[in-house]
Amino acid sequence: MDIKGVWLPIITPFNNENVDFESYKKLIEHYVNTGIKGIMPLGTSGEIPTLDDDEYEELISKTVEYVHGRLPIFIGLGGNNTKKLLKQLKLVEKYKIDGILSVSPYYSRPEQRGIYDHFRALSESSSLNIVIYNIPYRTGRNIENETLMKLAELKNIIGVKDCCGDIKQTTELIFNKPEGFSVLTGDDGLFYTNLTLGGDGGILASSHIKTETFVKVYDLLQSNNFSEALKLWKSLYKFIPSLFEEPNPAPIKYYLNKIGIINSAEVRLPLTEISEGLKKKLDNLI
Repeated sequence: MDIKGVWLPIITPFNNENVDFESYKKLIEHYVNTGIKGIMPLGTSGEIPTLDDDEYEELISKTVEYVHGRLPIFIGLGGNNTKKLLKQLKLVEKYKIDGILSVSPYYSRPEQRGIYDHFRALSESSSLNIVIYNIPYRTGRNIENETLMKLAELKNIIGVKDCCGDIKQTTELIFNKPEGFSVLTGDDGLFYTNLTLGGDGGILASSHIKTETFVKVYDLLQSNNFSEALKLWKSLYKFIPSLFEEPNPAPIKYYLNKIGIINSAEVRLPLTEISEGLKKKLDNLI
């Protein structure tokens, strides 16, 4: 499948230490008709490290139920234990989803050969589409373009969420990406740049807010209307840094709670609620 446009790495709302499924359903209903191309639950923005196994599976089940076929769903499924991930894949495959978003193995910092073999094992064990997540400042190891090109040859590896932190690497990847392989930025501030270089879109935590404007930037650029797209992008670019001034997704949850989409801004430790200073800044944005 083509994976392009604006994708939402949707948050996991909590209330009184439990997953708030009432708010989660409300979130999905809010975003499903905004023009986004799909959702990606259970990623970093979904606070995946803090969820237990039962919560993880129930969130997959509820996502499928609430979306009800209206958008593609890519579930976050990643880690540094390849054998364990292959078992988790079998769990995920029980549900009607379109693919997975899988981060490069973290902490153990494998060489490029290990990264390649890890994703090849996932590819060979599943018919699900796979989007690779390259974010070396979290994982400790960059996925080099040569490795990504080799992985793109595998039947169901269809794209990358690119947070490599090196615009030269990103540019070279976009200029040389194979047919059918999508490069989507996960660095929200580079969304416009990604698209103008010939990239395919973004998986953007900040698109929880002003979602339709992000979508409009994408649509305008697809129509080669660069001047109008740039005007809109400038308005978005001003507020994006505030959403990442403190660890994601705490600022976004505060914002969504203030505008009434979720019942609580609660995050789970080791994340904490945002500072009073940032609250005031976000209040002004609201």
